[in-house]
Amino acid sequence: RDITPPNSVMQAMEKQMRAEREKRAAIAQSEGEKQSQINLAEGAKAAAIAESEGRKQAMINMAEGEAAQIRAVAQATAEGLDLLARQLGSDGGIAAAQLRLAEAYVEKFGALAKNGTTTIIPANVGDVAGMVATMTRILRPGEGLSGSPRQEKQ
Repeated sequence: RDITPPNSVMQAMEKQMRAEREKRAAIAQSEGEKQSQINLAEGAKAAAIAESEGRKQAMINMAEGEAAQIRAVAQATAEGLDLLARQLGSDGGIAAAQLRLAEAYVEKFGALAKNGTTTIIPANVGDVAGMVATMTRILRPGEGLSGSPRQEKQ
């Protein structure tokens, strides 16, 4: 038999079903929005981590490059000093060093007089030979500034 409920009951049942569908749709929409927000946050987090790691690696690379540069300059300086020491010990080495010292003294003192607004003048400015002699005593092995042999520390 076919039972037809009253019209008011039918309307109430339809309203209930519609409300249930709207409720499920609202829940599904909010779940979608929630997942969207989670995905956006996870993406931003991953991007921030990747950027931070990139900056870290760049800083490491820069530090390693600077360290290599420092090592290269130190090595070149050591080799230059070694060569200079060998040349000073050879015939004419001290005389060549004296000539270079005198040239550098005259050049730098001339530049100081041209460029500076304040000039500090040594008491014996005209005594280039005395300055070279002082530097020569420093360059000669076994002698200090006083001209006497250096005392070796034991």
